[in-house]
Amino acid sequence: MIQATRKQWISFVIVLVLWLAFLLWVRSWLGLVVVPFIFDAYITKKIPWTWWKKSKNPIVRSVMSWVDAIVFALVAVYFVNLYFFQNYVIPSSSLEKSLLVGDYLFVSKASYGPRVPQTPLHMPLTQHTLPVFNTKSYLEWPQWDYKRVEGLGDVQLNDIVVFNFPAGDTVALNVPAEDIYRLCYQAGKELTQPIDLSAMDAEQQRIVFDHYYQVGRKYVEDNKSSYGEIVSRPVDRRENYVKRCVGMPGQTLEIKDRIIYLDGVANKEPDNVQYRYLVKVQKPIPEDLAHELGISQEDLNYYFPQLSAYNIPLTSKAKEALLARKDIVVSIENVPGDDAGGLYPINKLTGWTTDNYGPIWIPKKGETIDLTLDNLPIYERCIHAYEGNDLQVKDGKIYINGQETDQYTFQMDYYWMMGDNRHNSADSRFWGFVPEDHIVGKPIFIWLSLDPDRGWLDGKIRWNRLFSCVDNIK
Repeated sequence: MIQATRKQWISFVIVLVLWLAFLLWVRSWLGLVVVPFIFDAYITKKIPWTWWKKSKNPIVRSVMSWVDAIVFALVAVYFVNLYFFQNYVIPSSSLEKSLLVGDYLFVSKASYGPRVPQTPLHMPLTQHTLPVFNTKSYLEWPQWDYKRVEGLGDVQLNDIVVFNFPAGDTVALNVPAEDIYRLCYQAGKELTQPIDLSAMDAEQQRIVFDHYYQVGRKYVEDNKSSYGEIVSRPVDRRENYVKRCVGMPGQTLEIKDRIIYLDGVANKEPDNVQYRYLVKVQKPIPEDLAHELGISQEDLNYYFPQLSAYNIPLTSKAKEALLARKDIVVSIENVPGDDAGGLYPINKLTGWTTDNYGPIWIPKKGETIDLTLDNLPIYERCIHAYEGNDLQVKDGKIYINGQETDQYTFQMDYYWMMGDNRHNSADSRFWGFVPEDHIVGKPIFIWLSLDPDRGWLDGKIRWNRLFSCVDNIK
């Protein structure tokens, strides 16, 4: 019998202590089944973990050495990505100019506490789709209930947060970035004879909106060439979004003339908040000036020659700088917000716009609200889709899990997320609340930033943004 060396015992004890500390942190003792394998790997060595090293065939030794390294790397990445941190790249301009398209973020999952994986069997470094093969990167079974490990803190007001897209529970694969519920309502409305909703009560409006959705859903399902297959995704396999938290659980949010009010008090606007303006010019804005002011090439494409004007988002600093260029700019006017084709809740006539929205109460765990047909559209996704209840309306009465009721107590906290590029951000104004079980983590710093409008020899890398702390972006 081979006796274990002192070094082997020390290594075993260190690994065992680390593993037990990890299990204590995640509050799951299921991982104790791994302990005998750790003991064997370091002490008894009964299982031939590295059998291939003794092979006389050099090809076997070479191939298996690569397989061993790849499997170890995938397992390590799996645990690191799940419980500690992951990379995230800014794909759109919704947070400009706070975070820019091409910023690569180091996202800490320990900041708010990592989630125990709800879909544990998935390929590391993929969210929901395997590249090249274009198939699901996860197995539907098993599915574990939501559980969050103790973190370093909680989501705070004005934090920039990475989360799973709430309306991404169901997606049409050819348009995965679209909110399919909004997509179906809009399609159904366009395919239906115009109906005047203003004189209808809440129950009648609900019937009409439900009709819009059913007509639109059938249209989307029947046009697979345009929309693709419709699939559902578990919470942790939904698309990752990044926005700023501008509303906390239990607060009443209202937007008045672009300013966010929480419980009647104006919230501080981000330093680089942007709004859309009509910039009338004598001549086109030079590219070097646009770059200096942070105006992207994509924004410059919104030039209307017949008006001699741009319709572009600007920070207050960029606006003032352009106004000072009398040789170029004639005037700058506000572009008023509108309903952008339908705001949340999509199945209720509100008259709200992107600049004047609410008031709307943000659900808080343990809080009970009175339910009516008037406010049900605001909270039904929370009750049905996020908290898993059977919700029905029959003869003007609300039934939850088969019981008639006029109240509901929320089981989770919810948040209101918005982009700093206020007129170019698909956010909570369009798809509603973000449940706590959708929270992924907190961006800590920018480790790389690439300007999509520049070449590698022409300022592609934004050196001044490297290792910038996201907490300093207010």
